[in-house]
Amino acid sequence: MNATAHIHPPRRQFLPADFTITTWDALEPYFRDLLERPLMSGVELEKWLKDSSELEAVVSEDASWRQIRMTCDTENKELEEAFTYFVMEIQPKIQPYADLLNRKLIENPYTMELDHDQYFTYLRSVKKSIDLYREENIPLQADLSVMAQQYGVISGKMTVTVDEKQYTLQQASKFLENPDRSKREEVYRKIQERRYQDRDQLNELYSRLIEKRHQVALNAGFANYRDYKFAEMGRFDYTKEDCFAFHEAVKQHVVPLVAAIYEKKRSKLELDTLRPWDTEAQPAGVKPLRPFSSGEELLEKSIECFRELRPFFAECLLTMKKMGRLDLESRMGKAPGGYNCPLAETGAPFIFMNAAGQMHDVTTMVHEGGHAIHSFLAHPLELTAFKEYPMEVAEVASMSMELFSMDYWHSFFKDKEELKRAKEHQLERVITIFPWIAIIDKFQHWVYENPNHTAEERAAKWVAINDEFSTGVLDLSGLEEFRKYGWQRQLHLFEVPFYYIEYGIAQLGAIGMWMQYKEDREKALDNYMHALSLGGTRTLPELYKTAGISFDLGPNRVKTLMQFVKEEMNKLEN
Repeated sequence: MNATAHIHPPRRQFLPADFTITTWDALEPYFRDLLERPLMSGVELEKWLKDSSELEAVVSEDASWRQIRMTCDTENKELEEAFTYFVMEIQPKIQPYADLLNRKLIENPYTMELDHDQYFTYLRSVKKSIDLYREENIPLQADLSVMAQQYGVISGKMTVTVDEKQYTLQQASKFLENPDRSKREEVYRKIQERRYQDRDQLNELYSRLIEKRHQVALNAGFANYRDYKFAEMGRFDYTKEDCFAFHEAVKQHVVPLVAAIYEKKRSKLELDTLRPWDTEAQPAGVKPLRPFSSGEELLEKSIECFRELRPFFAECLLTMKKMGRLDLESRMGKAPGGYNCPLAETGAPFIFMNAAGQMHDVTTMVHEGGHAIHSFLAHPLELTAFKEYPMEVAEVASMSMELFSMDYWHSFFKDKEELKRAKEHQLERVITIFPWIAIIDKFQHWVYENPNHTAEERAAKWVAINDEFSTGVLDLSGLEEFRKYGWQRQLHLFEVPFYYIEYGIAQLGAIGMWMQYKEDREKALDNYMHALSLGGTRTLPELYKTAGISFDLGPNRVKTLMQFVKEEMNKLEN
């Protein structure tokens, strides 16, 4: 399919070209215009929709930049205040207008004449927003947005000292690949102890988030926040029971494969028992993979890799480089994690990550690169709302790119043996991530079904769920106190509740895409691009079908996909 990564500067039709968001008083007249404008024909309705879309894009991009800048420098109080100002003083005032505009759209007789294929999912989402809207939730949601960002502030300050040098936790994790087992254990314990130091602060923050989230759910007429969140996230195409089935499928068909991977690792390292600080290590004499030495080199090698896969993919990264839309290296005061943030008005997204020269960083870069390609492909869609695709598809975009790009990782690894190790590492990760996804998801179901639990009960439940998905190969003795707080390293629990099962659903989709890619490379890439270019204009099963894969979380599908990955791993060994 034809696509371009060239971004044209947006030409506003509704707001002044030089308008920027400063105060609510300056912004409100545009919302009032939309609310009071008569819509006496289909033509007027479509013009109104485009103007609404433009306003939505400007507001969305402004909010995104405030968050991006704050995560890039968590120690800058001005940036934190700019984000907090938007969340506390502007966002709450937009919400009542958003609800009234939603109602105006649904109640207009000409809405029935809009193209069904293009507008079905959008109108379904609008009706859902109307159903969920409660004025009393506006201040609660504003508080929650500010509170959730405290996780990044707390985590961004976490550092450890190794060999008299200070490192962020992301930077320090590279020592876990060190051939010296005592060094690995030393650094592992330092990282755990540093997290443990802030356990009470994070526990208290999470308890406050749970309490407020539960109140939001009660205000909207739901029994618990889980049920509210399923509705808010637009999970129209699967249920909590499907999530439970996924948890069981992982236990049956994935955990035994993880056990085999760990057993093989133990044997390779010639250890009596495998400990948590051994899982990333290589046998003595084998150097850890060091695919790049700087953020700039990571980007250049990623562009080279993407160009070989399909030139359009490289063009997306080059456009972002030109526009200054990348912050890749880990440093003090930077929030943890990585993300691709779509920017609704200007089109080219922003990639944020904490690269420290490890194999894991390559995976993160091509993952976020997949998200970025999705942003570019969906950007030409007419309305901002059309570009808001389901997360279960967004993660297929990123996870498929991890697997597609493996054939071209020679841009990172010139040595054939290193390339083979990198591919093995990736496929092991594809399998070993599933239990963690199931654990995080199952934990969240329990947390919000039981919102009045104590911190002690939470710790006990976390350990119990971990034990359910245990392989029995990894020796965790003596680490019991650290284990109780293992959930605190997962930022999604704090910042984006219930956004995690998507990774599991999408990983199944990505493996399905890779199976297709192995059969017919060009057809698979065409299907991939076509599905992503539809944005959110089709249902989840329809988007999967367009991509050439099935939307299925059941045990039989999981078994088939795991068998395929196992076979591909075996090919690497032979």
